[in-house]
Amino acid sequence: MFSNLYAATWGEVGKAKEKGLFDFDLFSWMAWTWQTAAFFIFIALCITAMLIWEKKVPGGSPRKGILGLDTTRGDRLFVSLLGSAFIHLAWLGLVGSFLWIATIFCLVYAVLVFRFV
Repeated sequence: MFSNLYAATWGEVGKAKEKGLFDFDLFSWMAWTWQTAAFFIFIALCITAMLIWEKKVPGGSPRKGILGLDTTRGDRLFVSLLGSAFIHLAWLGLVGSFLWIATIFCLVYAVLVFRFV
């Protein structure tokens, strides 16, 4: 399904293209790839999971972690997502574009944030 990468080049800017089933003019300003869509779907799933968790156990279970601040589940999710973005950017700058190992580091980082922060 996602075997071909359809990236536009500067020579194709401004040229008319054939519309597909999922082409919307609202999103034409962004180069939507399956990786970009997967990222936004993951963020939406995280927020949905946090909503369900908050409905089941209200209050966000604030606690004081190693930072010395009272943090809730939402705070820990934000810190883990922000840190994961920086880990990926550092990985791109220092190692290259093979991001699967950086993603594993980010998962470990998120578990540590939710456990200790």
